[in-house]
Amino acid sequence: MSDYPNDRRRNVRAQLDLPVEVHQGGSVWKQRLVDLSLAGIATDQPEVWDAQYNEPFTLIIHLDDGAALELHAYLQHVENNRLGFSVQHVDQANIEPLRALLATRVDDEAALDAEIERLRQEEG
Repeated sequence: MSDYPNDRRRNVRAQLDLPVEVHQGGSVWKQRLVDLSLAGIATDQPEVWDAQYNEPFTLIIHLDDGAALELHAYLQHVENNRLGFSVQHVDQANIEPLRALLATRVDDEAALDAEIERLRQEEG
């Protein structure tokens, strides 16, 4: 259950605390991941946030093993010192590492696998 009253997310989500770089144009903001799903990402909000809201972002999540996941997203909301992004694209090379990351932190792995299969069909 989320601490945010407007939280209507339906995807399997995992709370994570990992470094994430948010890129847009020539700007890069170094932030912390709050939670993650196949459809969305929440990060903390940097003190200086001067992004273009209607332009795409590239988010690079730095994993504990030194690997990185790259996701393409649009900003959906800024609320309670958090940024909420809607994932628009996950490269095929990032789908399995993303699944592995989520699988270690979710209760319903069958629901996660069903979401992964839908994502593969959409991206394939």
